[in-house]
Amino acid sequence: MQLPTILQGRPFGAAALAQIQSLLDRSGGHWSRYRLSRELAELWNWRTAHGQLKDMAARTLLLKLEQQGWIRLPPLRRPSPTRSGQPRRAAGPGLDPSPIAGALASLTPVRWQEVSPAGCRAERAQLEACLDRYHYLGYRSRVGQNLQYWVCDCHRRPLACVVFGAAAWQCAARDQWIGWSADQRARHLGGVVNNTRFLVLPWVRVPHLASHILSGVSRLLRRDWAAKYRQPIWLLETFVERHRFAGTCYRAANWIHLGQTQGRGRQGPRPDLRSATIKEVYVWPLHPDFRRHLTAAQHLDPSPPNPSRL
Repeated sequence: MQLPTILQGRPFGAAALAQIQSLLDRSGGHWSRYRLSRELAELWNWRTAHGQLKDMAARTLLLKLEQQGWIRLPPLRRPSPTRSGQPRRAAGPGLDPSPIAGALASLTPVRWQEVSPAGCRAERAQLEACLDRYHYLGYRSRVGQNLQYWVCDCHRRPLACVVFGAAAWQCAARDQWIGWSADQRARHLGGVVNNTRFLVLPWVRVPHLASHILSGVSRLLRRDWAAKYRQPIWLLETFVERHRFAGTCYRAANWIHLGQTQGRGRQGPRPDLRSATIKEVYVWPLHPDFRRHLTAAQHLDPSPPNPSRL
Protein backbone atom coordinates (compact mmCIF):
# COMPACT_ATOMS: atom_id res chain seq x y z
CA MET A 1 0.00 0.00 0.00
CA GLN A 2 1.35 3.41 -0.98
CA LEU A 3 1.82 5.95 1.79
CA PRO A 4 -0.67 8.85 1.45
CA THR A 5 0.74 12.21 0.36
CA ILE A 6 -2.06 14.19 2.08
CA LEU A 7 -3.67 13.07 5.32
CA GLN A 8 -6.17 14.97 7.46
CA GLY A 9 -5.55 18.07 5.40
CA ARG A 10 -1.76 18.00 5.85
CA PRO A 11 1.09 17.09 3.51
CA PHE A 12 2.26 13.64 4.58
CA GLY A 13 5.10 11.27 3.77
CA ALA A 14 7.81 8.99 5.11
CA ALA A 15 9.36 11.67 7.36
CA ALA A 16 6.02 12.37 9.08
CA LEU A 17 5.39 8.64 9.55
CA ALA A 18 8.87 8.26 11.10
CA GLN A 19 8.08 11.04 13.58
CA ILE A 20 4.87 9.30 14.59
CA GLN A 21 6.64 5.97 14.98
CA SER A 22 9.28 7.68 17.13
CA LEU A 23 6.51 8.96 19.43
CA LEU A 24 5.03 5.47 19.66
CA ASP A 25 8.44 4.01 20.49
CA ARG A 26 9.08 6.68 23.11
CA SER A 27 5.72 6.00 24.75
CA GLY A 28 6.67 2.37 25.33
CA GLY A 29 3.01 1.47 24.96
CA HIS A 30 2.14 3.35 28.17
CA TRP A 31 0.70 6.58 26.75
CA SER A 32 -3.00 6.94 26.14
CA ARG A 33 -4.29 7.79 22.69
CA TYR A 34 -5.25 11.17 24.12
CA ARG A 35 -1.66 11.87 25.13
CA LEU A 36 -0.30 10.63 21.79
CA SER A 37 -2.64 12.97 19.93
CA ARG A 38 -1.56 15.95 21.98
CA GLU A 39 2.13 15.07 21.74
CA LEU A 40 1.82 14.82 17.95
CA ALA A 41 -0.05 18.12 17.66
CA GLU A 42 2.60 19.78 19.85
CA LEU A 43 5.43 18.23 17.83
CA TRP A 44 4.01 19.59 14.57
CA ASN A 45 2.74 22.80 16.18
CA TRP A 46 -0.60 21.84 14.67
CA ARG A 47 -2.95 24.60 15.77
CA THR A 48 -5.88 26.67 14.58
CA ALA A 49 -5.30 30.21 13.37
CA HIS A 50 -5.95 31.35 16.94
CA GLY A 51 -3.55 28.94 18.62
CA GLN A 52 -5.89 26.15 19.72
CA LEU A 53 -4.13 22.77 19.65
CA LYS A 54 -5.67 20.50 16.99
CA ASP A 55 -5.38 17.32 19.02
CA MET A 56 -8.64 15.85 17.70
CA ALA A 57 -7.41 16.24 14.13
CA ALA A 58 -4.19 14.52 15.21
CA ARG A 59 -6.24 11.70 16.76
CA THR A 60 -8.15 11.19 13.53
CA LEU A 61 -4.90 11.12 11.55
CA LEU A 62 -3.51 8.42 13.87
CA LEU A 63 -6.69 6.36 13.56
CA LYS A 64 -6.55 6.56 9.77
CA LEU A 65 -2.94 5.37 9.78
CA GLU A 66 -3.85 2.45 12.02
CA GLN A 67 -6.80 1.50 9.82
CA GLN A 68 -4.47 1.44 6.81
CA GLY A 69 -1.95 -0.73 8.65
CA TRP A 70 0.90 1.80 8.94
CA ILE A 71 1.00 2.01 12.74
CA ARG A 72 -0.34 0.20 15.78
CA LEU A 73 -1.91 2.34 18.50
CA PRO A 74 -2.17 1.39 22.18
CA PRO A 75 -5.48 -0.20 23.27
CA LEU A 76 -8.42 2.12 23.77
CA ARG A 77 -8.73 2.97 27.47
CA ARG A 78 -12.18 4.51 27.47
CA PRO A 79 -15.08 4.95 25.04
CA SER A 80 -14.54 7.56 22.35
CA PRO A 81 -16.09 10.97 23.14
CA THR A 82 -17.35 10.97 19.54
CA ARG A 83 -19.63 8.38 17.97
CA SER A 84 -16.90 6.97 15.74
CA GLY A 85 -16.80 3.22 16.02
CA GLN A 86 -19.92 3.05 18.17
CA PRO A 87 -23.10 1.22 17.10
CA ARG A 88 -25.80 3.29 15.52
CA ARG A 89 -28.52 4.55 17.78
CA ALA A 90 -32.12 5.05 16.85
CA ALA A 91 -33.49 8.56 17.07
CA GLY A 92 -34.59 8.77 20.67
CA PRO A 93 -37.83 9.97 22.23
CA GLY A 94 -39.05 13.48 21.71
CA LEU A 95 -39.47 13.56 17.93
CA ASP A 96 -43.00 13.37 16.62
CA PRO A 97 -42.95 11.86 13.10
CA SER A 98 -46.40 13.18 12.25
CA PRO A 99 -46.40 14.65 8.73
CA ILE A 100 -45.67 18.37 8.44
CA ALA A 101 -46.92 19.89 5.21
CA GLY A 102 -48.34 23.08 3.82
CA ALA A 103 -47.08 26.49 2.81
CA LEU A 104 -43.77 27.78 4.12
CA ALA A 105 -45.44 30.95 5.40
CA SER A 106 -47.47 28.88 7.88
CA LEU A 107 -44.25 27.68 9.58
CA THR A 108 -42.22 30.89 9.71
CA PRO A 109 -40.37 32.39 11.36
CA VAL A 110 -38.16 29.32 11.69
CA ARG A 111 -36.09 29.01 14.84
CA TRP A 112 -32.44 27.99 15.07
CA GLN A 113 -30.71 26.23 17.95
CA GLU A 114 -26.96 25.58 17.88
CA VAL A 115 -26.41 22.44 19.95
CA SER A 116 -22.64 21.88 20.05
CA PRO A 117 -22.17 23.58 23.49
CA ALA A 118 -21.79 21.34 26.53
CA GLY A 119 -25.13 22.50 27.91
CA CYS A 120 -27.03 21.06 24.94
CA ARG A 121 -26.02 17.43 25.33
CA ALA A 122 -29.54 15.98 24.97
CA GLU A 123 -30.39 18.09 21.93
CA ARG A 124 -27.04 17.27 20.32
CA ALA A 125 -27.50 13.54 20.89
CA GLN A 126 -30.94 13.73 19.31
CA LEU A 127 -29.61 15.62 16.29
CA GLU A 128 -26.75 13.19 15.77
CA ALA A 129 -29.07 10.20 16.09
CA CYS A 130 -31.42 11.69 13.49
CA LEU A 131 -28.57 12.33 11.07
CA ASP A 132 -27.23 8.84 11.59
CA ARG A 133 -30.63 7.28 10.97
CA TYR A 134 -32.04 9.44 8.18
CA HIS A 135 -29.11 10.98 6.28
CA TYR A 136 -27.79 8.81 3.46
CA LEU A 137 -24.19 9.29 4.68
CA GLY A 138 -25.04 8.57 8.29
CA TYR A 139 -23.26 10.46 11.05
CA ARG A 140 -20.65 8.62 13.05
CA SER A 141 -18.53 11.26 14.77
CA ARG A 142 -17.76 14.91 15.42
CA VAL A 143 -14.10 15.71 14.84
CA GLY A 144 -12.57 19.17 14.80
CA GLN A 145 -14.39 22.47 14.55
CA ASN A 146 -18.12 22.23 13.93
CA LEU A 147 -21.49 23.87 14.49
CA GLN A 148 -24.68 21.81 14.66
CA TYR A 149 -28.14 23.34 14.24
CA TRP A 150 -31.66 22.19 14.84
CA VAL A 151 -34.12 24.10 12.67
CA CYS A 152 -37.66 24.27 14.07
CA ASP A 153 -40.85 25.93 12.91
CA CYS A 154 -42.70 28.67 14.75
CA HIS A 155 -44.48 25.96 16.77
CA ARG A 156 -41.08 24.55 17.85
CA ARG A 157 -41.50 21.38 15.79
CA PRO A 158 -38.14 20.10 14.42
CA LEU A 159 -37.86 20.47 10.65
CA ALA A 160 -34.21 19.94 9.74
CA CYS A 161 -30.62 19.42 10.90
CA VAL A 162 -27.68 21.39 9.48
CA VAL A 163 -24.01 20.80 10.33
CA PHE A 164 -20.95 22.82 9.37
CA GLY A 165 -17.33 21.77 9.77
CA ALA A 166 -13.82 21.95 8.33
CA ALA A 167 -13.36 22.76 4.65
CA ALA A 168 -11.89 20.29 2.16
CA TRP A 169 -8.11 20.52 1.99
CA GLN A 170 -8.12 20.54 -1.80
CA CYS A 171 -10.82 21.24 -4.35
CA ALA A 172 -9.62 22.33 -7.78
CA ALA A 173 -12.85 24.10 -8.78
CA ARG A 174 -12.98 26.05 -5.52
CA ASP A 175 -9.26 26.81 -5.39
CA GLN A 176 -9.19 28.12 -8.96
CA TRP A 177 -12.29 30.25 -8.35
CA ILE A 178 -10.81 31.79 -5.19
CA GLY A 179 -7.48 32.27 -6.94
CA TRP A 180 -5.26 31.43 -3.98
CA SER A 181 -1.88 29.71 -4.02
CA ALA A 182 -1.09 26.53 -2.07
CA ASP A 183 0.61 28.64 0.61
CA GLN A 184 -2.36 31.00 0.83
CA ARG A 185 -4.74 28.05 1.07
CA ALA A 186 -2.70 26.51 3.88
CA ARG A 187 -2.71 29.85 5.72
CA HIS A 188 -6.37 30.76 5.26
CA LEU A 189 -8.27 27.49 4.87
CA GLY A 190 -9.81 28.05 8.29
CA GLY A 191 -11.74 30.94 6.72
CA VAL A 192 -13.76 28.44 4.67
CA VAL A 193 -16.42 26.25 6.28
CA ASN A 194 -18.10 23.18 4.77
CA ASN A 195 -21.81 22.38 4.99
CA THR A 196 -21.09 18.74 5.85
CA ARG A 197 -24.68 17.63 6.53
CA PHE A 198 -28.10 18.97 5.59
CA LEU A 199 -31.20 16.93 6.39
CA VAL A 200 -34.83 17.93 6.10
CA LEU A 201 -36.64 15.33 8.22
CA PRO A 202 -38.38 12.74 6.04
CA TRP A 203 -41.89 13.52 7.30
CA VAL A 204 -41.53 17.22 6.43
CA ARG A 205 -42.97 18.16 3.02
CA VAL A 206 -42.90 21.93 2.69
CA PRO A 207 -42.07 23.55 -0.68
CA HIS A 208 -39.10 25.97 -0.63
CA LEU A 209 -38.19 25.08 2.96
CA ALA A 210 -34.70 23.80 2.13
CA SER A 211 -33.64 26.92 0.23
CA HIS A 212 -35.17 29.11 2.95
CA ILE A 213 -33.00 27.34 5.55
CA LEU A 214 -29.85 27.66 3.45
CA SER A 215 -30.47 31.37 2.93
CA GLY A 216 -31.05 31.97 6.62
CA VAL A 217 -28.18 30.05 8.14
CA SER A 218 -25.48 32.35 6.77
CA ARG A 219 -26.85 35.19 8.89
CA LEU A 220 -26.07 33.16 12.02
CA LEU A 221 -22.99 31.24 11.03
CA ARG A 222 -20.38 34.01 10.99
CA ARG A 223 -21.50 35.21 14.41
CA ASP A 224 -21.69 31.74 15.97
CA TRP A 225 -18.38 30.55 14.49
CA ALA A 226 -16.56 33.66 15.69
CA ALA A 227 -18.12 33.33 19.15
CA LYS A 228 -17.10 29.67 19.51
CA TYR A 229 -13.68 29.68 17.82
CA ARG A 230 -12.68 33.37 17.79
CA GLN A 231 -12.00 32.97 14.09
CA PRO A 232 -13.70 34.81 11.21
CA ILE A 233 -15.06 32.89 8.23
CA TRP A 234 -15.51 34.27 4.73
CA LEU A 235 -16.88 31.50 2.52
CA LEU A 236 -19.17 28.47 2.76
CA GLU A 237 -18.79 25.40 0.55
CA THR A 238 -20.67 22.17 0.02
CA PHE A 239 -20.42 19.10 -2.20
CA VAL A 240 -23.58 17.58 -3.68
CA GLU A 241 -23.50 13.98 -4.91
CA ARG A 242 -24.77 14.44 -8.44
CA HIS A 243 -26.17 10.93 -8.87
CA ARG A 244 -28.46 11.47 -5.88
CA PHE A 245 -29.38 15.15 -5.92
CA ALA A 246 -29.75 17.99 -8.41
CA GLY A 247 -28.62 20.73 -6.01
CA THR A 248 -31.90 22.56 -6.55
CA CYS A 249 -32.16 23.98 -3.04
CA TYR A 250 -28.61 25.40 -3.17
CA ARG A 251 -29.27 27.03 -6.54
CA ALA A 252 -32.58 28.43 -5.27
CA ALA A 253 -30.74 29.91 -2.27
CA ASN A 254 -28.30 31.60 -4.71
CA TRP A 255 -25.28 29.46 -3.87
CA ILE A 256 -22.78 29.59 -6.73
CA HIS A 257 -22.14 26.42 -8.73
CA LEU A 258 -18.43 26.08 -9.53
CA GLY A 259 -18.21 22.71 -11.27
CA GLN A 260 -17.34 19.21 -10.16
CA THR A 261 -14.84 17.52 -7.88
CA GLN A 262 -12.26 15.15 -9.32
CA GLY A 263 -13.21 12.22 -7.10
CA ARG A 264 -10.12 12.33 -4.88
CA GLY A 265 -11.78 12.75 -1.49
CA ARG A 266 -11.74 15.64 0.99
CA GLN A 267 -8.11 15.15 1.98
CA GLY A 268 -6.78 14.85 -1.56
CA PRO A 269 -5.02 11.44 -1.68
CA ARG A 270 -3.04 10.03 -4.60
CA PRO A 271 -3.68 12.14 -7.73
CA ASP A 272 -3.76 9.06 -9.96
CA LEU A 273 -6.39 7.24 -7.90
CA ARG A 274 -10.09 8.13 -7.85
CA SER A 275 -11.31 7.40 -4.33
CA ALA A 276 -14.65 9.19 -4.03
CA THR A 277 -17.75 9.89 -6.03
CA ILE A 278 -17.90 12.91 -8.32
CA LYS A 279 -19.74 15.78 -6.64
CA GLU A 280 -21.01 19.21 -7.65
CA VAL A 281 -19.29 22.10 -5.88
CA TYR A 282 -21.30 25.05 -4.53
CA VAL A 283 -20.07 28.07 -2.56
CA TRP A 284 -21.66 30.98 -0.72
CA PRO A 285 -19.56 34.10 0.00
CA LEU A 286 -20.16 35.55 3.46
CA HIS A 287 -18.46 38.89 2.81
CA PRO A 288 -18.16 41.09 -0.30
CA ASP A 289 -14.36 41.19 0.10
CA PHE A 290 -13.87 37.50 0.86
CA ARG A 291 -11.11 37.00 -1.75
CA ARG A 292 -8.90 39.66 -0.20
CA HIS A 293 -9.12 37.91 3.17
CA LEU A 294 -8.48 34.44 1.72
CA THR A 295 -5.45 35.51 -0.35
CA ALA A 296 -3.83 37.98 2.03
CA ALA A 297 -0.17 37.66 2.96
CA GLN A 298 -1.28 37.53 6.60
CA HIS A 299 -4.52 37.41 8.56
CA LEU A 300 -6.44 40.66 8.25
CA ASP A 301 -8.52 42.21 10.99
CA PRO A 302 -12.05 40.90 10.46
CA SER A 303 -14.78 43.41 9.76
CA PRO A 304 -18.02 43.15 11.75
CA PRO A 305 -20.42 40.50 10.44
CA ASN A 306 -22.67 41.90 7.74
CA PRO A 307 -25.89 39.96 7.16
CA SER A 308 -26.54 41.63 3.82
CA ARG A 309 -25.89 39.54 0.74
CA LEU A 310 -23.63 40.41 -2.20
